[in-house]
Amino acid sequence: MGTNLNSTPHSVKQWQLSGTDYGPQQGHSLRSETRFSTWTPLNNKQSNLQLFEERMNLVLHWFDLWTDKQRKHLLHSLLTRCTESQLKYCRDLLIVAVPVTQVDFTVVLPRFLSLYVMSFLSPRDLCSAAQVSWHWRVLAEQDCIWADRCIRRGWFLPYTPGENEFGAWKNHYVSCVSTLDWLTPREAAEQYGTLNHQSTGMTEEEEEKRKERRIRQMIRDKLQEEKRLSMRTRRAWGSCIKQERVRGGSSQTGRPRSVTTGSFSLGSLSLDGWSAAQSLEGVRASSSFSERMNKASGALSCFTHRPAPQHAVSPIRRTTPALLLLISNRVPAYELVLGGVKAGVIVVVYDHRGTLPALLTQVESAISGQGALRLGLLAPGGTEEIHLLHSSILSNRTLLTPDHREFWEKLCGWVAPTEDDGGIDIFSPLAASASGVALIQTLSTLTGLEVWAPMGLVTGSFQNILSEWSHSSVCGSRLSNQPPAGPAFQYVCESVLRGWCREAKWMEEALGELRGCPGPQLQQASLQARGRALGNFLWEKICLEELSLSKDLSEALTEGLTALTRQEETRPLEFLSVFLTRWSEEKEGEENIGEDKLLTKGADDFSLAPHSSKRLLPEPPQMVLDWRGVVARELHHSECLYLGRLGAVLKVYQEPLTAALNSNRAILSYADTQIILSPVAQILELNRVFQIDLWARLQQWGAEQCVGEVFVKLCSSLRVYTNYFNNYTTALCTIDKCRETKPAFRAFLKRADRTLATHMLSLQELLLCPVWRIEEYVTLLQALSLHTDPGHPDHTHLSSALTTMLRYREFILKLKRNSERDRLMEETQQMIQGCPNLSEGNRQLVITQDVALLGSPDEQIPDSLRTYEHVSDVGLFLFNDALVLTRRNVHHTPFTLAHRSTHTFLASVALTSLAVREITHTRYVCHAFVLEGPCRSWVCATERGEERDYFLSVLRSAITSALTGHQ
Repeated sequence: MGTNLNSTPHSVKQWQLSGTDYGPQQGHSLRSETRFSTWTPLNNKQSNLQLFEERMNLVLHWFDLWTDKQRKHLLHSLLTRCTESQLKYCRDLLIVAVPVTQVDFTVVLPRFLSLYVMSFLSPRDLCSAAQVSWHWRVLAEQDCIWADRCIRRGWFLPYTPGENEFGAWKNHYVSCVSTLDWLTPREAAEQYGTLNHQSTGMTEEEEEKRKERRIRQMIRDKLQEEKRLSMRTRRAWGSCIKQERVRGGSSQTGRPRSVTTGSFSLGSLSLDGWSAAQSLEGVRASSSFSERMNKASGALSCFTHRPAPQHAVSPIRRTTPALLLLISNRVPAYELVLGGVKAGVIVVVYDHRGTLPALLTQVESAISGQGALRLGLLAPGGTEEIHLLHSSILSNRTLLTPDHREFWEKLCGWVAPTEDDGGIDIFSPLAASASGVALIQTLSTLTGLEVWAPMGLVTGSFQNILSEWSHSSVCGSRLSNQPPAGPAFQYVCESVLRGWCREAKWMEEALGELRGCPGPQLQQASLQARGRALGNFLWEKICLEELSLSKDLSEALTEGLTALTRQEETRPLEFLSVFLTRWSEEKEGEENIGEDKLLTKGADDFSLAPHSSKRLLPEPPQMVLDWRGVVARELHHSECLYLGRLGAVLKVYQEPLTAALNSNRAILSYADTQIILSPVAQILELNRVFQIDLWARLQQWGAEQCVGEVFVKLCSSLRVYTNYFNNYTTALCTIDKCRETKPAFRAFLKRADRTLATHMLSLQELLLCPVWRIEEYVTLLQALSLHTDPGHPDHTHLSSALTTMLRYREFILKLKRNSERDRLMEETQQMIQGCPNLSEGNRQLVITQDVALLGSPDEQIPDSLRTYEHVSDVGLFLFNDALVLTRRNVHHTPFTLAHRSTHTFLASVALTSLAVREITHTRYVCHAFVLEGPCRSWVCATERGEERDYFLSVLRSAITSALTGHQ
């Protein structure tokens, strides 16, 4: 019997374990039919059932004798021992025994249906319903129920309720009802009279005085309201003129300030009789209607979040048309230009990713129905085309397409005609090439306006804007010139524009870091507001107006300081004075020789130059300038600067490294030195020959002199440049590797970089000079070809050299795009945690977008009534063949406003199996769309509507391209 006891768990009777919820692990023993005693039969079902009935009746007898507390204790003990199936059985029995007759519909029905039911209740019933429970009170005091009742009676809230404010419209309703000026029938009859007996009322004279007092009071109220709004609303950028800072005794080139004037004008109001009353009543009615619409739009704020309404500032009333300047956010360091825009210039900073209709809408909103005297355009571009938008390139081939034609016709419809000094100023050097000149002429013919553009006679960054400008007349193809940077200075302050033109590429590096810093704080601000904030900050920190020097002065000081470092002078100031005196004499002599050779038999256009006024012939018959000579001189001057920078690489870096290697104190190995500096020596040797040949042609310059042969000779040896560019990435990697692993080389770079001998540049920046020089060659060759007649003997060689240089520029751009693609892929791979290998095939990153992942509690509800909740933040990485979804986590830094984002791989979908669908804007969701994959779908929403439109347009284009390539 002991053995039988040990074979059962915890001495529990076997018949208790024979239910449906217990299955024995071992078979029953067949040797005995009873266990523990003879009164517990196992195989005899009838005896077992009889024994169960007897014991159940005994338990029920005891249950009848127990108290209510004891019974509840027993039921609780039994229910806690029941399985899930047994509990469900008990639930079904209870539903049949105790049916549910009354249910709170606000708990069962969705929230919007409960609010819909309560919207039929009267205000008194709603107040009664609010006393039922706390949940009923929350529903009965929603703004969407009470706002409509207040608006129908003309009771408007004097403010916009906050996001967390509760019951504002109900409290306003109760306040209005409690202060109603209610009259009894007797009082109403005494004041207004009845149908049979009219009220005595006031006399006609008193009525006129009362109306006049009412008009005056309305004017005072309107002025007070405008004053209050102006105090509460931050003034728009470019809206208030302050006294400019005066630096160096001049306030003409300082930073611009602008002025804000009130938006309410009394000039349209008249107090002469009924006309004044009727006009003022119309103003009041329209204002009241607009206020009602604005307040009604916030009545349904419980369903969806809407930003607080911004008070619009009326435009400045101008007696003359203003200047209009369009600035693309793809322009390097555009924020600095934006901060230097003059007062009275309407600026439109547009997103490069947008569309032409969206840009037109933005311009129309900015000018507010006013006309513009001139139109300025600052966008990325070259000598042949302008990258107006990411999908709209303006060139002579695309200008007459329907989209571009319609855009320019509507845009120039807001510009004053040519008779009123109207025109278009394009900040790209279109006048430096034949294709650009053709574009200017076509655009001028299409719009009927004069189109001005730089001639591109100055090299380096955006300094072509500071050169001469020319335009094509509407009636012909004649080009006429204007003083240097004349049109540009009408829009932007001179000091700001000069500093930006010289340092735009370097400023872009600094602003690239700054743009990411104020993102969380200025995310809701407009592109123009963020640009002005960054531009003003950078201007205040760098103070380019104090650092900006003339080109000759900066060059003279650099050469003087460099010469001073070579000499051991005890009197450095006297040495610099003597050096600068000799420098000025040599420069003046060179300019005199050059001008004498460039002047034709008549006179020239150098009457504005400081050194040519004494040599002008009296009464010149015709003003003709040899533009080929101007371009050739600029070519030689820029070539000398280029050779100086390449020579600095060899003198400052190669010679010390080679000397250290020969003295057995190697800083770098011979192989690393050859990888980094050997291609530069070959380029320097080639360009020295080019510079000598070019100088020989300039010494004998004349109308028939040719420089195309020199360029053709240079183009025949471009293999040296090809080897350099193919080795360029390897050279940079070698520098970075040696800098990290060799302390001696790190110390050497620290001593040599950014000194006067290296023109304040680092080694990596000096190695970038050949890339910039190829672009300068193209610009100067296009200018030479433009100003060379087809019958000139130099035209054939210039055309051949230009064709070769254009092909070579495309080769460099291809290398640059491949390098940028590889860098983006590597950064994306490191950014996404747990992401599969992205570097497969010809995959490249197209665009990234941060969105919110939404979820709906019930998918059966129609889209127009479906509510969504924010599930998580998601990052979308669009490649040319797939879409990667990541979970974006935002981590805030303690005690600061900064934060960082991390991405975790969530899913990836091939573009060939991806479908996209937009969700209609409703009161519950906005800026949302659906990504439907083969297995599941994601509902996403962006912060702004333009972000969604741009991302979906790029996504659909990528899907179409993927499907075309797959087929």
